[in-house]
Amino acid sequence: MRLFKDFDYNNITAGMASGLLAITGPPVMILEAASKGNFTTTQTILWMFSVYVIGGIFSIIIPLYYRIPIVGAHSITGVAFLTTVTAQFSYHQLIGSYLMAGLLMLLIGYLGIFSKLIDYVPKQIIAVMLAGMIMKYMVSFITSILQLPLIGGIAILTYFVVSKVRTRIPPMVAAIAAGLLLLILTQPLNGSGLTSPFVVPSLQLPEFTLMSFISVSIPLALLILSNDAAIGLGALEQNNYRPPVNRVIALSGIFSIVTSFFGGQSANVAGMMTAICSDSEAGPKEKRYMGAVVSGCIILCFGIFSWKLVPLIQTLPKAFVSILMGFALLGVFGNSLSVGFSKPMLKLSAAFTFVIAVSGISIFNIGAPVWALVFGTFIARYVEDSHPISDLKRE
Repeated sequence: MRLFKDFDYNNITAGMASGLLAITGPPVMILEAASKGNFTTTQTILWMFSVYVIGGIFSIIIPLYYRIPIVGAHSITGVAFLTTVTAQFSYHQLIGSYLMAGLLMLLIGYLGIFSKLIDYVPKQIIAVMLAGMIMKYMVSFITSILQLPLIGGIAILTYFVVSKVRTRIPPMVAAIAAGLLLLILTQPLNGSGLTSPFVVPSLQLPEFTLMSFISVSIPLALLILSNDAAIGLGALEQNNYRPPVNRVIALSGIFSIVTSFFGGQSANVAGMMTAICSDSEAGPKEKRYMGAVVSGCIILCFGIFSWKLVPLIQTLPKAFVSILMGFALLGVFGNSLSVGFSKPMLKLSAAFTFVIAVSGISIFNIGAPVWALVFGTFIARYVEDSHPISDLKRE
């Protein structure tokens, strides 16, 4: 009964905002990554099902156990990265790389070396690498607005207005909602996706290769740790919580491993969504954990009905999908540039990292993200005088 008493308007509102953030732009990014990898419809639905159902379960169980607003979801930055590499590996090799990324997070949490790892690879280098990888999607975002000027124009105006006005609704959610409403009014959607058959969740067999581990597993784990775990756990500490850092990292690894067996890349502590539910506007500190539970329920329901939603989303016009992806990545892109170029002492390493990531080069069949991290970290640590310090305390 106490659980129901802990619900209030503030934590419910925060949970709804957090949940909507997870189910608006990111699904389109998953479909883009799946399309580039030539996934079947069943494989795509399994991906969507696994990350949202298991992420939702994470977001319900963990906050209820710790009484801390730890929101679980899949990694938005991780999917943004995967859109650039799914074409380079087979479906089963990607499953294996997801599993290994989860295992890396489990080991990092179990060994208690999260802070040391974040110290060694400067967060600025990871951030600017991501910005370089998604740059082409931001360019496509602008050109697509020109292709759909009415829809794109109203959507971006909505984004700016909601960003300016203090509101609980995330600007991305408001912009996508406005754009989708206009699309329905001006270009009625094909409802054939609603008749799609039910897809039974099934185990996916992983295939392990050294190249997929180097090119996918390591960058994916680093992105989740730096752009999701560090942000989410940092927000909790700023709001006077004492999260069990290493345990949360290990749990993110365990849930991600389970997710990988059903076709998804991760189910981990979410950065911005945890920040929303842990903020003072989410109500009394001892009740904010219920916001994470609300968010988890929304995410879980979205995953359960993914077999209906995926085919429907696939009917959206290509230009509109690019607009949705742009809004989904706008905050990530802006934050990545801000963090990546935030330290003048790292300007050389950040510049090289960004250019290498944008170039899309492949050397010895190893892609640009890895080379960007390698050269960026080398320059930062051995050419420039930098000693990054983690904001998180180890347990």
